[in-house]
Amino acid sequence: MAILVDANTRLMCQGLTGRAATYHVGRMIAYGTKVVAGVTPGKGGRTHLDVPVFDTVAAARSATGANASMLFVPPENAAKAIIEAIEAEIELIVAVTERVPVIDLVRVRQALKGSKTRLVGPNSQGVLSPGLAQAGVMTTVNAKAGSIGIASRSATLTSEVMAQTTALGLGQSTTVGVGGDPVHGLSLSDCLALFLADPQTKGIVLIGEIGGSEEEEAADFIRSANPSKPIVALVVGRHAPEERRMGHAGAFASGGSGAAVPKIAALEAAGVLIAPNAAKAGTTMAHALAG
Repeated sequence: MAILVDANTRLMCQGLTGRAATYHVGRMIAYGTKVVAGVTPGKGGRTHLDVPVFDTVAAARSATGANASMLFVPPENAAKAIIEAIEAEIELIVAVTERVPVIDLVRVRQALKGSKTRLVGPNSQGVLSPGLAQAGVMTTVNAKAGSIGIASRSATLTSEVMAQTTALGLGQSTTVGVGGDPVHGLSLSDCLALFLADPQTKGIVLIGEIGGSEEEEAADFIRSANPSKPIVALVVGRHAPEERRMGHAGAFASGGSGAAVPKIAALEAAGVLIAPNAAKAGTTMAHALAG
């Protein structure tokens, strides 16, 4: 098994005919993902990458049975596209778009309430279940089917930990980039719940960073769930200066809030194993599984 995407995923792409989508969806198709439809308003009836294009999400779903959507839509139109997919009852939306206005994402969060949809992102590298399906822009070079679930706020560190767990013979069940924006869909805690329920996943790596409170919320979840699977956390940014944005909107510590040290302390107090640095996340997990 895996979480979120697998061999049964039938993916559509909103914004398929754009340059970025053309490149990355081509990679997904080559990886073996079942990409069954594209959506570009005004271009319905055409094909692109040998995939049929529709004017609306509802039409694409009705014609192809698509159950997931990959979003390559400019930030000013991204929320509207996400809400269209929610209203069409698409089960999973993966949004890689960066710099979506926060007020737009607040409206998206309202639309998600009571819906059948899970949203990953925006500003996410996507979801990868090695050997089954890729819905994202991540590298697949070091991906290998295995037993470690990775939930991350950092695309680069996801690739690093993926390479480490593959080199150690552990592999990955699924990797999930929750997204770097301060307001987004699926959280680290949501990913934990999915991984804990997944029999393929034997260990979980959480990758956090400064900004927000997701790591503390994950610690609260772990404390209440009392999981039997080992959880390793890597939280970066211990030496980041306060009041300075580091890379993107979510990586910002102010007045002690959102700093790395209290995040690490909260996770450690919940029983999580802390990787001392990025180079040792994989070995920390291997040691935990060994005993």
